[in-house]
Amino acid sequence: MRIIVTGADGQLGRELVQLPGLAEKNIQILGFGRGGLDVTSLQSCREAVKRYQADAVIHCAAYTAVDKAEAEPDLAYRINAEGTRNIALAAREFGAKLICVSTDYVFEGTASRPYKENDETNPRTVYGRTKLAGEQEALKAGGKVFIVRTSWVYGRYGRNFVQTISELIKTKDEIQVVMDQIGSPTYTLDLAEFLIQLARTEEYGIYHASGSGVCSWFQFAQAIVEEIGAKNVKLLPCTTAEFPRPAPRPAYSVLQHGEIQRKGLKDLRHWRAALAAYMQG
Repeated sequence: MRIIVTGADGQLGRELVQLPGLAEKNIQILGFGRGGLDVTSLQSCREAVKRYQADAVIHCAAYTAVDKAEAEPDLAYRINAEGTRNIALAAREFGAKLICVSTDYVFEGTASRPYKENDETNPRTVYGRTKLAGEQEALKAGGKVFIVRTSWVYGRYGRNFVQTISELIKTKDEIQVVMDQIGSPTYTLDLAEFLIQLARTEEYGIYHASGSGVCSWFQFAQAIVEEIGAKNVKLLPCTTAEFPRPAPRPAYSVLQHGEIQRKGLKDLRHWRAALAAYMQG
């Protein structure tokens, strides 16, 4: 099986390219970073899928700067919506499966129970609106499409919350962390393995895939400190209102994994176990 990965220089894309054990499954991954594949060009997408005779495309390329997107809506739309449409049209034309990686930001973030795959979407940010537009473009293009929404992603490659807290511990005695945003941290290794699992099925549709379990950013930070064994750092809980950002953050973005369970697929492990595995390297 030949799988093209877009956004291969990003956090999730690099994880997929470096994933161990693919040869035993007879899977070959071809990663394309920004220089190798321009998703805003339909021609570039068509050439890549055709030339490499891809059986599947895992579309990780995205504009992900949530706050910056508020000031650059056109660029975010071009990459997240039009770029997804281009890759979807190319995949359909050459009969390749398409897995689009999406986000919890497509929801309003004000629920009091986990979001189901078919719940009403209502994004409150440019990032969320453009990612939702990308989902819609992929589904509209037809073909063999999977949409995979995830949340609170961290891993070995790129900037993320775990890395930030780990670095702050070295220089600060006190760290303020938001305690009124609830979600599920997702380790890129677990997500990458799930995406490969999905690519080997024909169970097309929308999926929610995040680390199992629920926590606040504050509780997540507590777990990171605990894993590192930093005894001298004091974590101070604060509210979202104390840290205003250009793009509003979801207060609640837990995703229910209904489709994973219904299709009998292997779910992602608990976020706490995943964090421990990540920190142990």
